[in-house]
Amino acid sequence: MRLEERRGAANCLLSVLFVCQAIIHVAAFSLPLQGHSAAAFATRGPLPLTSVKTGLSKPDKAGASKPRTDQHATMSSATTSNGVPDLQTESVSFLADHGVKISPLPVLGAEVTGLDLRAVKKDNHLLPVLQKEMAARGYLVFRGQGVLSGDEQVSASELFGGQEIHSTHGVHPAAPNKHIFRLSNDQEHGILGVGPQWHNDGSFVRAVFSHVGYHIVRVPENGGATTFCHQGAAFDALSEEEKEVWQRRVSINSNSGVIHPLVHEHPISGRKSVYLHLGMTGAVLEMKKGCDKVKGMDDLRLLDKDEMLQLFNRYNALLNDPAYSRDHQYAEGDCIFIDNLAIAHRASKEAHGDPQKQGLRILHRTTVKGMVDFDPPEQFSLPPVINVYGPNPFGAGVFIGGGIGFRWDPTIHMQN
Repeated sequence: MRLEERRGAANCLLSVLFVCQAIIHVAAFSLPLQGHSAAAFATRGPLPLTSVKTGLSKPDKAGASKPRTDQHATMSSATTSNGVPDLQTESVSFLADHGVKISPLPVLGAEVTGLDLRAVKKDNHLLPVLQKEMAARGYLVFRGQGVLSGDEQVSASELFGGQEIHSTHGVHPAAPNKHIFRLSNDQEHGILGVGPQWHNDGSFVRAVFSHVGYHIVRVPENGGATTFCHQGAAFDALSEEEKEVWQRRVSINSNSGVIHPLVHEHPISGRKSVYLHLGMTGAVLEMKKGCDKVKGMDDLRLLDKDEMLQLFNRYNALLNDPAYSRDHQYAEGDCIFIDNLAIAHRASKEAHGDPQKQGLRILHRTTVKGMVDFDPPEQFSLPPVINVYGPNPFGAGVFIGGGIGFRWDPTIHMQN
C-alpha cells in the first residue's frame, strides 16, 4: 500500500473511532410516555432518573456538577443593538485592577491580555468574572500564550465550567496526549474535515460540554478561521411565531439518541438561546400546540421531511447572520475558550483548504465536562435518551439513527 493510501486509511479509521467512542460513551434508560410501552424506548444501559426543569436538571451522583445558584443574578450587562451584551464596566475595572485587560471584539467575543494561562489555578478569584463575561459575549481569546503543551492546555481548560476534562474524540498519532483533539488540513498532522456545519460540541452526550478550548498551534498563512454565532441573539432574531413553535420542539441526536431542547435557558446568564446540531440530528419532536404537558403519544409528533428541511435551512440562515456571528482569524499564541451553550461554531471553508494554498493549519481542541444535564423540558415527559437505532416509536416522520443523521443539504460537505 502506498504512503498516501496508508495515511488516508489511518485518517478514516480515526474518524470511525471518534464516532464509535461517542456512541459508546452515552448510557441511557427507558422511561415510557404515559400509555406507551417501555420497550419502545429501550436503550443500552442504566442511567439514573433526574428531575428536569426548563431543560436543566439537578445532577445525579455520576452526572454533571450543579452551577452556582447566584449566577443569574450577576448577569446585568447592557445588550447592544445586535443582541450581544456589552462587557460589564465592573468586570473591566476589576480585571484591570489585577493587571488584566479585557476588550470586546467586533460583534461578539472579547480578547484578554496580561494573563498567562499556565499560571492560573482553579481557585483564582478572576475566573468567575471571566466565565461570566464568556457566558455573555460567547467566547474569550487569551492572546500571547505561545504554544501550550498538551498538559498545559488541559490544565487551562479545567479552569472553566465543570472544571474537568471530558474527552470523547479520536486521538491522532501526533496529538500530545489523549485529551487533545488535533485538527488539521493535512492528515499527517491532524484529523481532517471536522465540523463544517453549525453545531455545539458534545451534542451526543447528556450533559453537553460546558466549555471548549481551541488553541492554534500552527497558523495558516492564508486564513483558516473558526466561525462563531451568539445563540441568544439568534433566538431574539426569531419572529414571535417562531419562538413559540421552537420552544415546543426537541432534537434527537443521530448517534446517541440523547434528547436536547431546541430552545434552552442558559445555565449562567439565564438567557433563552437556540440549539441544534446541523450534522448530527436524526429527528425533531414537536409538542402539540396548547398542550401544557405531554400525557400520551397523541401530544407529540415527528417533523416530516419538508418540515425538517425548512427548520434546518432556517437555522443555518439564522446563524449565518453577520449581525451576531463572526469569523475568528487566529493569531500566533491565541487560546480561545467558548461557552458551549452560549455560542455555536463551525469551521470555515479555508480551515479545510489545501495546505499548499492556505498554509498548514493545526488546532488543538479540548472539551470540558458539562455543568448541567441538558435534558428535554419536563413538560415533554420524555427520557433524556432513547434508542435511535431501534424501531421508531413516534409514528410518521423523520427518524434516522447513525452518522450525520438528517441530510438537509446534499450539496455540502457534512462531517460531525
